[in-house]
Amino acid sequence: MNGLELSRAFYEQYGAPLLHEQFPETEKLVAVGLIGSGSECLGFDDEVSQDHDFEPGFCLLLPDEAAVDRRTAFLLERAYAKLPKEFMRFRRSALAPVGGARHGVLRTADFFQEKVGAPDGVLTLDQWLKIPQQSLLEATGGEIFRDDLGEVTAIRAALSRMPEDVRKKRLAGQLLLMAQAGQYNYLRCLKHGEPAAAQLAVNEFVKSCIEAVFLLNRAYAPYYKWSFRALRRLDKLSLTAETLEYLLTTGNDGELAESKYDMIESTAADVIDELQNQGLTKAICGDLEKHAYSVNDGIGDGDVRNLHILYAI
Repeated sequence: MNGLELSRAFYEQYGAPLLHEQFPETEKLVAVGLIGSGSECLGFDDEVSQDHDFEPGFCLLLPDEAAVDRRTAFLLERAYAKLPKEFMRFRRSALAPVGGARHGVLRTADFFQEKVGAPDGVLTLDQWLKIPQQSLLEATGGEIFRDDLGEVTAIRAALSRMPEDVRKKRLAGQLLLMAQAGQYNYLRCLKHGEPAAAQLAVNEFVKSCIEAVFLLNRAYAPYYKWSFRALRRLDKLSLTAETLEYLLTTGNDGELAESKYDMIESTAADVIDELQNQGLTKAICGDLEKHAYSVNDGIGDGDVRNLHILYAI
């Protein structure tokens, strides 16, 4: 049983009756689910994940104080704390995990303010350009079990749709970094007799490639330690994960270096094919840098288009 399944079962057995029996007037105002940070919100948790911050629990998201006052929120928090300390052989923690509470009573506005910097989830264009993909994923990942008001669901839905001009700006920057690190600097570092620097170039190529692939899938990239698992689940370019893993885990000597450069170029070609499939580039070549500028040229908003190509990185 993973964390999402454990959370839903705990809510259905104890949380739903608690709301219905003890807070009947508030029940339909509360959104319930498991969202935020943690591998369990992505379905990536396993036995190793259970060594920290893993427990039965769920989030109770409340609207503003005009709908649910402070006293009711306090009483609901106390009632939640009194739920069974053990469920399906898993114990609830007596202390909040590092980074703050992941479960229990939260104000909807506070949750989204923490995750994306806007209590209602409405972002300015500049916020969209600067916010990390991981933060957007934490705001939109996980699962909502109940939301009668629909407020939380609507905010999450809006945050799931990155504006197209923002996607293009971010993508253009990542493509440029891929070109500089992989197609240009990797071989130059080797010619300078700097294999360690060459591997740093590989690392930068891989990081930017991962970001680009998620953008091409209109999906948000997770925290780095889950990036490869998430990459393998994508609809487009999921096989890129195997190539990128090879690039990261092999050396840079002799024929191996030549093989790695060929893989870099092959990966670039796959990305370019997808750019062309989506009509994002007009460039006809294998140079990612030219495609980066072509993607940037396709941005509709003139102010966004004229920002430095790396502005959103």
